[in-house]
Amino acid sequence: MIIDKLSGSRVHFEVNVTKEQFEHGLDHAFEVENEKVTIKGFRKGKAPRNVYESKYGVESLYEEAIQHVLQETYYNTVMENEIDVVAQPKIDLDITKIKRGEDFSYKVTVAVKPEIKLGEYKNLKVELLPVEPSDVEVEAEIGRKLEQNAEMVVKETGVIENGDTAVFDFSGSVDGEKFEGGTAENYELVIGSGSFIPGFEEQMLGMASEEEKDVVVTFPEDYQEKSLAGKEAVFAVKVHEIKQRIVPSLNEEFVKELNLDGVETVEDYKTHIHEELKNGKKSQNEQHLRQTVVTKATKNAEFELPEEMIKDEVQRMNENTKNQIKQYGLDFAMYLQYMGKTEEQYQEELEEQAKKTLSEQFVINEIAKQEELSATKEEIDAKYDEIVEQYKSQNVNLEQVKQAIPESAIISEIAYAKALDLIVESAKKEK
Repeated sequence: MIIDKLSGSRVHFEVNVTKEQFEHGLDHAFEVENEKVTIKGFRKGKAPRNVYESKYGVESLYEEAIQHVLQETYYNTVMENEIDVVAQPKIDLDITKIKRGEDFSYKVTVAVKPEIKLGEYKNLKVELLPVEPSDVEVEAEIGRKLEQNAEMVVKETGVIENGDTAVFDFSGSVDGEKFEGGTAENYELVIGSGSFIPGFEEQMLGMASEEEKDVVVTFPEDYQEKSLAGKEAVFAVKVHEIKQRIVPSLNEEFVKELNLDGVETVEDYKTHIHEELKNGKKSQNEQHLRQTVVTKATKNAEFELPEEMIKDEVQRMNENTKNQIKQYGLDFAMYLQYMGKTEEQYQEELEEQAKKTLSEQFVINEIAKQEELSATKEEIDAKYDEIVEQYKSQNVNLEQVKQAIPESAIISEIAYAKALDLIVESAKKEK
């Protein structure tokens, strides 16, 4: 068989179908189609072949027969010629020329696993990130920790200031008519957060507990509720309580309340934060090193990704994202608005990520192949045991895991990890 290589990691070939193979397809089609019809004098599905064909014609079997023959001959051709397909094929077949008792052929164009020409992947230079935190970083982190431990305290006296949390009732109306979603009781709002309609929070500044006031605002022209967009609204507001956020001071009392092992004094705490930041930076450095060598090894390789694979990966990523969005109770439009992206930008980013993911996977797998990396029986068994442990709460046993995940997939995963470790460990690390 002649297999022509096309651009974009595609191949083109022709498959011949003998008259005997087509006749076998017609036999299969008759068994399928005969079950669907009732012919007078016979129970459903029991009419003889000649009776069926005299009533409906042999051509009524062609569609099912052709489908059957195409699937069978395409699969056999791919397996026999070891064609590593990665997408659904495009079939070029003129069904009007197919006749019983005659051979026919069809042409196939299909995307295949790209041929990877590896470039340099060992001894790649990587500039490491600094891991020693500065005094400024330590102080900033301590500031964040203090903020995290802030307490909300009710203001017994005084008025609302920026940063205070107001607990209040409000009832909004437009042209004297209340509108849906414009009324609430004991609502909590951080004043100055910009969560409400522009001008609302500013007008609450200076209000005291139990004070009532009409807040007059104008809805933005692009407000999501079109019936309110651009209209003036009056909100009757009554403040019940004002809460002030009190950030603790860095002292030994605060440190001891944290109950950290070996941390008793302020200096101990500063040392603890220093080490915490340092460990975090070390972890970031490991990720930076790993991603850098993968990016460089991929960039140094030569290959063409088939567009079909990219589209399939984009679709998979898109479905995963939308499923996650649903779990958070959002719809896709709200998600895009929250992320500050248009649908076009979202799709472009997905495509870039798909290309990156596929490219890196192909290159690392090719390195594993080039280095003849595989897995020992002990490693395979350990991986299976690890998966069983992950699903322990679901009472999944080893046999079920082995049925779900073939050993070849486990070997590929282990080899991939070894290839990744190889290029990381061989990297020339520069500080």
